[in-house]
Amino acid sequence: MDFIKQQITEWLKEILVGGIMNNLSGMFDNVNSQVGQIASQVGTTPQAWNTGIYNMIRTLSENVMMPITGLILAFVMTLELIQIITDKNNFHEGVCCKRCISNTSNTTCMTVSTFMVNKLE
Repeated sequence: MDFIKQQITEWLKEILVGGIMNNLSGMFDNVNSQVGQIASQVGTTPQAWNTGIYNMIRTLSENVMMPITGLILAFVMTLELIQIITDKNNFHEGVCCKRCISNTSNTTCMTVSTFMVNKLE
């Protein structure tokens, strides 16, 4: 009797293991194919993906955002210069000039970097 039980148990194990392996191998193949499709989509450049939207964003960035950034930069630097002068007239100290020059150069570098990113193709 144990022999029949053991044979039935082995038969059920083979059926279950075979079914699970078939399902999992099909699932893994499906996942691998989807990952391949996603990798090909992720690897495309923005210009190749949707040229119209990419050109629209680039044009907006060059024609709208850059002038606004320039105006904000000029306004902030003018306010900072006025604040430096009104707080105390210490242009003889090097700290004041260094702070003004460093702030101006940092913001200018950020603006130029934004412009350079727009030029990448």
